[in-house]
Amino acid sequence: MLKRREFLVLTGAGGAAVLAVGARPARGRIRIPSEEERTMTYTAKDYSRLIGTAGFSETLLKNHFTLYQGYVANTNKVLDIMAQLAKDGKAATPEFAEIKRRLGWEFNGMRLHELYFENLGGKAGLDPNGRLAKAMAASFGSVEAWEKDFRATGAMRGIGWAVLYEDPVNGRLINFWINEHDVAHPAGCRPLLIMDVFEHAFMLDYGLKRADYIEAFFKAVDWTAVEARSK
Repeated sequence: MLKRREFLVLTGAGGAAVLAVGARPARGRIRIPSEEERTMTYTAKDYSRLIGTAGFSETLLKNHFTLYQGYVANTNKVLDIMAQLAKDGKAATPEFAEIKRRLGWEFNGMRLHELYFENLGGKAGLDPNGRLAKAMAASFGSVEAWEKDFRATGAMRGIGWAVLYEDPVNGRLINFWINEHDVAHPAGCRPLLIMDVFEHAFMLDYGLKRADYIEAFFKAVDWTAVEARSK
């Protein structure tokens, strides 16, 4: 995978444009990517370690991995097409505009799946005395109240993602519903816990019993990985 990226947001009369400017630099600095980094393609990660996770069949996981690999491939494809259109002087065309909009869907589909897989496979529960549990209690009144809210978010009608975000401005934790990969992400916030509630994440094993999938998800969370995402 490419290194973690930092983003520069440019605003104007037409809205906001977000420019990826390379791996996360020291605070207050923008690091210029090398030629190798600039031309590097994204590579799908291997999550086969999750095979055998209780509550997730091998068939379901392998299908999910294949779907994720498609997002990685399409992210590279969209980036290549955009670059070629710009090189050909077609940046003002409807084709460029549509493929540019498509990038958000493919890229976030890739990244959300990575975050999802990486916060699975844990064997220990949330540390009740850890920083994350204390932040949950401060934001929701108790860890139990946070979990109830998160489960309710994931159980909402529709397909999408339930994501626990940390607002770095004040440290507040908020559970968000992300209906589409590229819509409703809170700007500047850090994703800590990601639960995929698109049908492909659970229907093969659980049918319409989404609550049973959510129960299995909570038993499989790698809380060490989740807490490490908080700064």
